[in-house]
Amino acid sequence: MTFFRFSFLFFVTEILNNLMTIETRIKQKKFKNNAEKAIVNIAYTQSYFSLKINTVLKTYNISSQQFNVLRIIKGQHPRPVSIGGITSRMIDKMSNTSRLISRLEKKDLVQRVNNPFDGRQINVFLTLRGTRILKKLNALVDSVVNDHSHLSEEELIELNRLLDKIRIE
Repeated sequence: MTFFRFSFLFFVTEILNNLMTIETRIKQKKFKNNAEKAIVNIAYTQSYFSLKINTVLKTYNISSQQFNVLRIIKGQHPRPVSIGGITSRMIDKMSNTSRLISRLEKKDLVQRVNNPFDGRQINVFLTLRGTRILKKLNALVDSVVNDHSHLSEEELIELNRLLDKIRIE
C-alpha cells in the first residue's frame, strides 16, 4: 500500500509538472533547440507577468509604463529627475516618456518643473497624490510577487544570474 501511494503521488506530481511546461502551454511538441525554447519561454513568461501586473494596475487606470515612470521618479527622490533620466531607466525602451509624463500630469500624479540651472531641462517630481497612489500600486504589485514565491532564494539568485547573462546588449 505504501509503495502504491508513493507511486501514485509521483505520477500525479509528474503530471502536474508536465502541465506547466512551455510545450503544454503553447501546444508545441518540439523546439529546434534549447536556445529557441528558452527564448520562447522567456517571452511567454514576460507576457504572463505583464498580464498579472497590468490587471492590478488597471484598478487605478495606470499602465505598466506609467507605473515604471512613477517608480523611477520615486527612486530618485528627493533629487530631481529629468525626462531624459527617466527615459534612460525605462524597462520598455520604446515608450514615449514625454507622453507618459503628460498623462501622469493630467492625473495629478507628477509635476514638471523647469530646471533653474538649465532652462532646456525639465525636472519631474511626484505629487503628494502620486506618492499615495504609488504606495497603493506597490502593495498590489507586491501581492502578485508574493503569489509567485514558490522559488527558493537560491533559485531566484540563479534565475537572475542567467537572465542577466543571456542579454548581449
